[in-house]
Amino acid sequence: MTRLCVRYAERPEGEWPPLFQRILQNAIRDAARRRKVRDTWISLMSSLGLGGDAEDAGDPLDILVAADGGNEREAPHHQAERAQLLSIIEREISRLPDRQREAFLMRYWEDMDTAETAAAMGCSEGSVKTHCSRATRTLAQALRAKGIEP
Repeated sequence: MTRLCVRYAERPEGEWPPLFQRILQNAIRDAARRRKVRDTWISLMSSLGLGGDAEDAGDPLDILVAADGGNEREAPHHQAERAQLLSIIEREISRLPDRQREAFLMRYWEDMDTAETAAAMGCSEGSVKTHCSRATRTLAQALRAKGIEP
């Protein structure tokens, strides 16, 4: 509603309903796209075990694999695989162009929204979206080329 008032206040009232409908549809699509991209990267990072603190490491005996395999994810060889995967991802992120890397890290690592990222980078929100889109596409292609499915 705010976008309609700010951008189209000078338009005749008869044009407002379809304009509002279009603005609402675009906002919903943008939110769904953002959620999809963010969920992809968050799930990848959480599968690497990047969500917890060092204090949450727990008992060293917890690394032993239970007979039922319930804690298989915490086995040393899985931890080593995650560390290798994280190293590959970090290397690929470092290969991104500066602006793409900056936008990607602010949006997905620092969890900043588009407006905050744009202000920090000194560019428009559209530029941030473009940089993030290109970065995620480049990272996904690089990971697929190495046999890793993002």
